[in-house]
Amino acid sequence: MTARRTVLAVVPARGGSKGVPGKNLAPVGGVPLVARAVRACRGAGRVTDVVVSTDDPAIAATARAAGAEAVHRPAGLSGDTATSEAAVLHAMDAFEALHGRAVDVVLLVQCTSPFVTAADVDGVAARVLEGGADTALTVAPSHGFLWREGREGRDGHDGHDAVGVNHDRAHRPRRQEREPEYLETGAAYGMDARGFRERGHRFFGRTALVVTDAARVLEIDDPHDLARARVLAPLLDERVTPTLDDVDAVVLDFDGTQTDDRVLIDADGRELVAVHRGDGLGVAALRRAGVRLLILSTETNPVVAARARKLGVPVLHGVDRKDLALKQWCDDHGVDPGRVLYAGNDVNDLPCFGLAGWPVAVASAHDSVRAAARAVTATPGGAGAIREIATWLLGPTLTAPAQ
Repeated sequence: MTARRTVLAVVPARGGSKGVPGKNLAPVGGVPLVARAVRACRGAGRVTDVVVSTDDPAIAATARAAGAEAVHRPAGLSGDTATSEAAVLHAMDAFEALHGRAVDVVLLVQCTSPFVTAADVDGVAARVLEGGADTALTVAPSHGFLWREGREGRDGHDGHDAVGVNHDRAHRPRRQEREPEYLETGAAYGMDARGFRERGHRFFGRTALVVTDAARVLEIDDPHDLARARVLAPLLDERVTPTLDDVDAVVLDFDGTQTDDRVLIDADGRELVAVHRGDGLGVAALRRAGVRLLILSTETNPVVAARARKLGVPVLHGVDRKDLALKQWCDDHGVDPGRVLYAGNDVNDLPCFGLAGWPVAVASAHDSVRAAARAVTATPGGAGAIREIATWLLGPTLTAPAQ
């Protein structure tokens, strides 16, 4: 029986970033960029091992939680001028020394490409493993006409005369008449490990192209790129909802999440809100299933405490920093924040979204909250959104699976 060849995916993710501070931990679709890259690698059938090369303890912890090994990158390979190739070579050395087996194919997967897929990663691995290529890279079809500024005007006067790079400007062929061209996406590269060691560069020998969806091509270099990625995530990410195996605790915002965000005020100034009986049913089912529950609200309002008593759920309200309160609650109860489902609807919930492993927005949430969520309910706040979340975890009958 032939031993399976070792295909090592390396995700470089240093802590420093001038364009977007903390970039590699920035969430897109509710998931940190480094974790998104790790998941794409782990989903690729030909990848045997995944390593994140980093100098940052928080990135290392996130990588391990996502299922990768973390290799500490020395300071000499962590500066602004350090190359990805150097990080990959260092990670290969560390992996082989630790596991005592040689790497056959090494992949470079960039977590700054948030929409890289398992198929992309598997594709570059396949071209090197089975397709006869020495190197491979992901590309997207491009039909653009490229231009370059000229050095001086055609008539000899000051100024610039633009020059066509990939076309003759006097001849504008139709798209179907042009030879296909491809844009390097920057997402995934594959290399024969021995050749990569010898050459020290990601392109050598025969290079194969792995064509991917142009709609997914986005590299995050500045805050505007990150904002675009968060808007696109609900459109491009496969819809995923958690199960009971993913979650130990459910933390619920109140206004706009358990209510429709409206407040009725009577003549004496007393506030009234409407809640949904289905949400109460869902909360009761989660309690029976042994899921920890908490209501967390910035409002100091008797109605929040009254609703919590009715549901039999502990409450923290009148909280200025919900993220700090959530972290403290997790510490006090021994709950891993990565296994917390936090449901919210507005911008004051975003810090908690960055802490919880399963940030969930209700359907009526603010656009920025929906963009930051890992999952979004189909039901608006106050209309049964919490019952829907309970259904994700327990099934439509709200019955916990047998242990």
